[in-house]
Amino acid sequence: MYADASVSKKSIAIADKSPPIDQIRLPPGFSIEIYAENVTGARQMALSPNGTLYVGTRQAGKVYAIPDANRDGIADDVITIISGLKQPAGVEFRNSSLYVAEVERVLRYDEIDGRLDNVPAPVVVISGFPETPEHAWKHIRFGPDGLLYIPVGAPVDVIDTPENPMYSSIMRMNPDGTGLEVFASGVRNTLGLDWDPVTGYLWFTENGHNSLNDTGPMDEVNCAPAAGMHFGYPYVHGPGFVDPVYGGEYNLSLVTPPELDLPPHVAPLGLRFYTGTMFPAEYQNQILIAEHGSLDQFKPAGYRIELVTLNERRKAIGRTVFAEGWLQGDKAWGRPVDLLVMPDGSLLVSDDRAGVIYRITYNQHGGA
Repeated sequence: MYADASVSKKSIAIADKSPPIDQIRLPPGFSIEIYAENVTGARQMALSPNGTLYVGTRQAGKVYAIPDANRDGIADDVITIISGLKQPAGVEFRNSSLYVAEVERVLRYDEIDGRLDNVPAPVVVISGFPETPEHAWKHIRFGPDGLLYIPVGAPVDVIDTPENPMYSSIMRMNPDGTGLEVFASGVRNTLGLDWDPVTGYLWFTENGHNSLNDTGPMDEVNCAPAAGMHFGYPYVHGPGFVDPVYGGEYNLSLVTPPELDLPPHVAPLGLRFYTGTMFPAEYQNQILIAEHGSLDQFKPAGYRIELVTLNERRKAIGRTVFAEGWLQGDKAWGRPVDLLVMPDGSLLVSDDRAGVIYRITYNQHGGA
């Protein structure tokens, strides 16, 4: 358990140097601009009904509030409302309350929208999630069933943990913390969850094994239409990558294969179905994925946003690059993390390396 986080209000000064967004390439008609700067370590985003954007962080230990009172598409301010938390990467908003996921627990801040100057003391919704050296930070989402979905990553790169079924899973619970259960197993690490607006099925990204090489295994996009499915980890790491240590310990015929393979080490994080009306019709109810980018030991890969196309049967049939340019040569000046479709149909993108929130818009008569 941790001591209750300190709470403060701090306006963030305007950056001396903005990121070079002119290097980002988008399809014709699309434009990108800075929505908010100096959002240090920006990870998951959540929007309240009054238009306040909440942003979690990892190493920074902070949660930000970013209001846009006049709804002009540019943040009015960036306010540190909570500090001193342990990797509060995950934020979600429901019924006037902000939910914040730390490593070991989930907190709830009630009636927060009207109290940014005096944030209420948190309610501990649930605690007892494992503290591990890897994959302990969480992105959380409320599903259409009203339950809060909470991924719990593997404690190390590859390990079998039958003694603790929380590991390598997607869990879910009631908003008050009761009824915690495992929804999906065999998920090494996911930080991107969303539900198909057509079928209601859960889709999620998965980051693959780090310790092999540049050619594999693949990262993945998965679909879980029902509870109780197993997605392979640590026994199999996608097609052709049966684990040499654990592969013989599980009936691989019970594994649910990925809906779509992604290149190795692109680190897919945020996943969103585009449900707005601003973008062209071909984007409607299709998937956008933020690829955070590879670790330093690999050839640079990712650092972009991809569009995953689904057919009429809601099966993934391909992917194309939607936005790129954060990677220049072998150096990346930015790392996309999370995606959020705004009420006007624009798309927000968080970047924990550049410390900004971008806003992508479409105008058929202009744009990048």
